[in-house]
Formats: sequence, structure tokens, C-alpha cells
Amino acid sequence: MRRPLRPGTLQGRYARTAYLFLLPAILFFAAFFYLPIGNVVATGFRTGPMADQWTGLGNYTQALADPAVRHSFLVTAGFSVIVVIGSIVLGLALALAIDQPLKGRVVFRVVLLVPYLTSVAIVGLLWRNILDPELGVLNRVLLALGLPAQQWLNTAPLLTIAAVTLWQSVGYTMVLFLAGLQGIPETYHEAAKIDGADAWRRFWRITLPLLAPTTLFVSVMAVISGLQAFGQAYIITGGGPGDATDLSVFHIFNVAFRTRDFGYSSAQSVLLLIVIVAFTLVQLRAGRRSEVTY
Repeated sequence: MRRPLRPGTLQGRYARTAYLFLLPAILFFAAFFYLPIGNVVATGFRTGPMADQWTGLGNYTQALADPAVRHSFLVTAGFSVIVVIGSIVLGLALALAIDQPLKGRVVFRVVLLVPYLTSVAIVGLLWRNILDPELGVLNRVLLALGLPAQQWLNTAPLLTIAAVTLWQSVGYTMVLFLAGLQGIPETYHEAAKIDGADAWRRFWRITLPLLAPTTLFVSVMAVISGLQAFGQAYIITGGGPGDATDLSVFHIFNVAFRTRDFGYSSAQSVLLLIVIVAFTLVQLRAGRRSEVTY
């Protein structure tokens, strides 16, 4: 059993110094993270124009029975599935390509990483102009090639904003997978080559299993990012056409700032937080089981 640190000992002084350095970060998280979450949870139990009337679990039961809330979650789930699968497949494919001894791969990494470093607002405005059916650059290119113009934001709007999200984030997942690939000892591949394993078999039997921790991290971050997505729907499609891109956070935003029902929107935010935490815990548990299997 570990003994508690005494204030007068050297370890106790080290502990006080460590907590002193951690104090600004603790205060920052308390003021801008934990207190706002606590306020949202408390507001979820209230109703009225100023959220000043106690309603208990009324907002939560209403949200669970609201078809609009269920629809927004289903839209968000579909969006997240596309983003998660696309992040893993495209990020790994690009990492495998860049990991080869090719000329200009450093420049290629930078080019792919620049969109990730750009804000969602700028990316949204950029692609909204590119995909504009009348003045968009993409349709002008199609017309110049003798092809018909497309209604990009009406035909498959959810797939479109998911593709824009992948365009922005794939550089980050590529860097993560590239770090994982470079952490695999080359001796494993050399031994497999001696045993006669081709490139495809080495990928399935060596590379992919050893990338399990990186894949788990990418999938967890992609799920969290997908469930929290807002700017894509707000800037590019405005939640439309109809409610085809009514993502959960966008729906919560509309409830809070257009209907001014802060209690109801806070309850939906708490429910979304519970869903995100639940998915994260399930992914982490499944990832640990897969690592043990490997």
C-alpha cells in the first residue's frame, strides 16, 4: 500500500510544485469546460423563456419522444458512419502511399495537411461557392467538358458535406497512420519476405494488426467529430434541402437560438453528450479486446 505524501518531505514539495504548475490549467478547465457543462445540465431541468421554471425530466422525455430529434440523430449517425469509414480508408491509403520512397512526398504531406489547419468556416464558404449550381467552379468545369451541370447540394447533400469533411480532415488521419507505419519495425516485414509472404499478405498479417491502436484512435476521434459536426450543415447547406442535413448540433442550435427554448436545447445537448461518451467507451473496450486478440 502506497504511503500518502507528507508536506515536509521532498516528495511532498515536488507534489506542491507540480500542482502549482497545474493550477492554471485546472482553473481554465473549471471555468470554460466543467462549469459550462454543469450549467447546461442544470438548465436541462428547467423550462420557460428564461429557463427559470423547474420541469424535472420533462425536457428529456420530450426529446426522447420528439420525431425531429430522432431524425436529426439518424442524420448525424449516417454522417458519422461515412466520416469514420472514409477517415480510416483514405487516411491509411494516403499514409501507405506517402510512406514509399517517392520524390516530393514532403510537399504532398504539407498540401494534404493544410485543409485540416483551416477553420471550418473558411472551408464551408469555399466549398459552398465551388458547389454553387449557378456560379460554382465545379459546374463550370463540367460545362466546359460538355457534361451537364449537377445540383450538388440537392442530389446527395449529406454525402456532399461528409465528403467536404473528409477533404478537410483526411490530412490529419494520414499523419496519424503515417506515424503508426513508421513505428512498425522493418524486421517484421523482412522476416515475412523471407518466408515468402507477398505485399498483400504482409499488409493483412503484419501492418494492419500492428496499426490497431492508431486505427482505434482515429475511429474514436472521427466518431466524436462526426457527432459534434455543426459548421458543415450551418454554412454549406443550412440544414437543407428540407431537413436532409439537420445534424444534431445544428438542430440543437436552432432550438436554442431560433425558438429560444434553452431548457429543451440543453436537455438535447446532455443526451448527445451521453451518446458520445457511450460510443467512445464501447470503441475503447472493443479496441482493447482486439489488441489482446492480436
